[in-house]
Amino acid sequence: MSYEEEKIIFNKYIRDNNMKHSEQRENILEIFLGIEKHVTVEELYKIVKEKLPAVGYATIYRTVKLFCGSGLCCELKLEDGRTRFEHLHGHEHHDHLICEKCGRFVEVVDNGIEKLQEKLARANGFVLKKHRLQLYGLCEKCRR
Repeated sequence: MSYEEEKIIFNKYIRDNNMKHSEQRENILEIFLGIEKHVTVEELYKIVKEKLPAVGYATIYRTVKLFCGSGLCCELKLEDGRTRFEHLHGHEHHDHLICEKCGRFVEVVDNGIEKLQEKLARANGFVLKKHRLQLYGLCEKCRR
């Protein structure tokens, strides 16, 4: 998915929810989409502040929440208590391996796990709408 397609989705969400269009929000969207990692609001704020010095922390926080509402990203609330955000739109579903020591994320895809989750849901009378699997442990580097 290209930035232009994601911008259209975001602007439609803004319009559909009777909010004002903002060039600043679009600039934040472009910066966020250019970051290929799971970021906290604090990390995004520091990156955005370099390019848009007038932007405030609250603006970043509210804008990221709008990205989530539009389906362009999701919140990852992890055991370390910090909330991170990742791109969603146009990205293949994946699960996460998370190092408890250094915080490293590894995105993993395994069709066997996906099929097992669907099987478990069916066996218990559930229809899955979404799911998230986060596995915690120690990465190879931290085990040394």
